[in-house]
Amino acid sequence: MATRADALVVSSLPGGDVKPFTPEEAREIVMSLQKPAVFCNMAFDWPALHWHAIYLAKLLAGKRMRFRIGMKDTGTAPLFETECSYVEATLEEFLAWSGKQPSRSCGPFSGYELCKYWTYADYKYIARLFEDKPENFQDIRWSDFGFPERNGRESTLWIGSARANTPCHLDSYGCNLVLQVQGRKRWHLYPPEDSSFLYPTRIPYEESSVFSRVNVVNPDLKSCPQFKKAKAHVVTLEPGQVLFVPRHWWHYVESIDPITVSINSWIELDADHEARVEEAITRTLICAIKSAENTSASDSWLNPTEVEVTSHETNLQYVNGAVSAYLEHQKTSKIEDMDPRTEEVNQYPCKRKKVQGRSEPEGFQLMSCESSLTEIQGKKLEKIPFGHNLFQVLPQFWETDSTGSAENDSKGSPNENDEHFGKLHCAGKTSKVIGDSGALVDQKDPGCSTISPQAVICTNDLLDCVLNPQVIRLMAQLLIERASV
Repeated sequence: MATRADALVVSSLPGGDVKPFTPEEAREIVMSLQKPAVFCNMAFDWPALHWHAIYLAKLLAGKRMRFRIGMKDTGTAPLFETECSYVEATLEEFLAWSGKQPSRSCGPFSGYELCKYWTYADYKYIARLFEDKPENFQDIRWSDFGFPERNGRESTLWIGSARANTPCHLDSYGCNLVLQVQGRKRWHLYPPEDSSFLYPTRIPYEESSVFSRVNVVNPDLKSCPQFKKAKAHVVTLEPGQVLFVPRHWWHYVESIDPITVSINSWIELDADHEARVEEAITRTLICAIKSAENTSASDSWLNPTEVEVTSHETNLQYVNGAVSAYLEHQKTSKIEDMDPRTEEVNQYPCKRKKVQGRSEPEGFQLMSCESSLTEIQGKKLEKIPFGHNLFQVLPQFWETDSTGSAENDSKGSPNENDEHFGKLHCAGKTSKVIGDSGALVDQKDPGCSTISPQAVICTNDLLDCVLNPQVIRLMAQLLIERASV
């Protein structure tokens, strides 16, 4: 029987000129899967696999981009983007700083020691980076996954150094396909039903992202005790592989190798219509409450990916527009359901793009969507064909070794050169495993921030309750019901 390790080996070997799945089969798998999985041998002939950092540095010819910088040693709290430093630099300067081009100046990175800091050029929209080179859009072929009009124009580029990471969060809209181009990345994924164990928060706020207050690789279980019930699905994504992240799955992503390059595309779903109502409500409430807060007491609550605090009038327009779009979609869906000639083909709304701290070009507010998606032809798959070319990302389990550290016991664990990825531990603390989830329980009081009966509840505590995804979902349903009368 083939093992997951076999799948990792096979994934690096092109399977001739024949892909393991047709575009129709791949699209049906993506639209049917409810758990994360990795596709192998689906992108071996994509020109984008040549998009290593050195190649991109030449291709972009000195173009400056924004890099996020964080410290490698961050303790038990998540390092949100509001707490990071930012520099404008070229890929040549990034490569010089990382040691790949030692003869050149590392420019704005010169004040950051490589052994102490990581850097990440994240959320870089390829449509903007290559606006003067549109021919390169065709290097990315999501058509192989059944999305014929989706290429680099609807994709995002990520370039990072070792330990660069994205805080644990879920995406409000769509599902996600991620191609690993250079280096390896470690993904920690958690199912939607674990949301309450991940302590969701909308601070820092950005549309389409719900963050977790837990540092999932070094959790403070004194302040977040329920996290021990969360079940991580962990995978190391290798170059050439494509990871599928289902809707509303939480994920924390960290670079393992000195330089990593990834390309992703968010696939729109029917459920995004209601999600847009929820996001519009969230924006209206958080902007109103945080804007009313005493300026001297306010924190950095707006994520750098958000351009500005929108006015109450603008936010109400968003709410009304989202509700109207939802009702119109429901009306259209009912008409199509009544028409016997209508095939079961989804028309997906567009995903609002994240921005990099500045206004987007005119007409660039939304991700471009397929004007029409190809219909699934032939007999539908009776079951998901897992095997060498498609493997599930399974739950992670831990066991305690003789030293008292928690050691990864799952298949596909990293090798000895993966630094801290082989073991999960806190320096100067002892840990033990509790329950089947395998989560660590910290036995040393880390100076937790849990609210005591005498503590004063602040605005952010209130918002964590008011903007809880379950509360917002109920509000959206009530608003839709009111508007539909």
